[in-house]
Amino acid sequence: MTTEKGSKVPTSRLARFGGLASLVGRVAGGMLAEGARQLAQGQKPGLQQMLLTPANAQRVATQLSQMRGAAMKLGQLLSMDAGDLLPPALTAILSQLRANASPMLPAQLAALLQQQWGPQWQRNFSHFAFSPMAAASIGQVHQANHDDGSALAVKIQYPGIATSIDSDIDNVATLLRLSGLLPEGIALQPLLTEAKQQLHKEADYQQEAAYLQRYRQLLADDPNFLLPTVYPELSTRQILTMGFVEGVPVEDLLSQPQALRDRVMSLLFLLLFKEIFEFRLVQTDPNFANYRFNVQTGQLVLLDFGACRDYSAAISQGYRLLFQALLQNNAELQLQALQQIGYFSAIDIAPAQLQAVMALVSLAAEPLQQQGAYDFATSDLASRMREAGMQLSQQLQNWHTPPVDALFLHRKMAGLFLLAKTLKARVDVRTLLLPFIDTSI
Repeated sequence: MTTEKGSKVPTSRLARFGGLASLVGRVAGGMLAEGARQLAQGQKPGLQQMLLTPANAQRVATQLSQMRGAAMKLGQLLSMDAGDLLPPALTAILSQLRANASPMLPAQLAALLQQQWGPQWQRNFSHFAFSPMAAASIGQVHQANHDDGSALAVKIQYPGIATSIDSDIDNVATLLRLSGLLPEGIALQPLLTEAKQQLHKEADYQQEAAYLQRYRQLLADDPNFLLPTVYPELSTRQILTMGFVEGVPVEDLLSQPQALRDRVMSLLFLLLFKEIFEFRLVQTDPNFANYRFNVQTGQLVLLDFGACRDYSAAISQGYRLLFQALLQNNAELQLQALQQIGYFSAIDIAPAQLQAVMALVSLAAEPLQQQGAYDFATSDLASRMREAGMQLSQQLQNWHTPPVDALFLHRKMAGLFLLAKTLKARVDVRTLLLPFIDTSI
């Protein structure tokens, strides 16, 4: 259960922009104070040293946490996608935004529940805990009991979030640049576009309920997974009511035997391949909090379906060809597959650009190409990928952004790689993939 002190969620555009504008002022004030401190010590302060202090980074994180919604989501995306390009002080603070937010005040919560469920809403419950057990970027989760006694998890969206997404993200990006906390070299536009698209989807809880129902049907015959049930009569566009599912955080499994950690990660990689090639529906959010483990039943619990994305047959087949090409080290087939996915759509792609991107994709496929289990614990693949990616972005000035479908899917894959490394798992990814690949090509 969260122990964060509650704060009111700003709902008007003026209030939300005012909070961001005041942030710039506080950052500037902190910058002047740091400059004066260094001058008093006989040092000549540099601009970056004055801006990138832990205190300024904390001011940014606190403001984004209080605003929640798209503002906080952009902080999450920056910490995950651009973390290696950001100053360490800012990266460390922004990483805290991935799972924790400040819950809304009880009075604001009560008003929202009455607005969504009506004045007699409490008649539906034998118990409702006003203190949330979790608070994240666009909503908080409460434990409750149905009037029939069933344990429930009620996800409640912060007020004003859905209508402030586009303006929030644009304002935060502008003000982060103005504050000087964001280095000039970061290509932010793909992150902004993705953040807006993802947040609009995640803000529609009725759509999330529909995605959850689809996954329950798709995995109905698989005893390895446990998904919550939906209570549609107690769900709205801003409230999603589900059955409560027991489980420990998946990262807590690090203390469990190697075989269990290997099994959990094998299940997640197998699920990803099913999502791409069978379901053509992928839950694209890599947040560890979306997975829990039920110790009593030995099942992997799947939560949060707001960031699901449907994939076309052409894209699915493109990835089938790509994985096949990578397994065979077939450069011609790899190029064909990448073009089908949507890469190299511009007519002015230089040969050096093409080869550099293909080399980066081949590097990412290292776990697929290994015979037997890949040891994520000892792998330095992530650092090699970061280095190669930074070199690519610096050397290839005219390289275009990858297609949106690929951006979502690649983040999901990167998230699984990170979780596998966190759990020190060993996974035979190649063997899990082979049933989905046409080896006759």
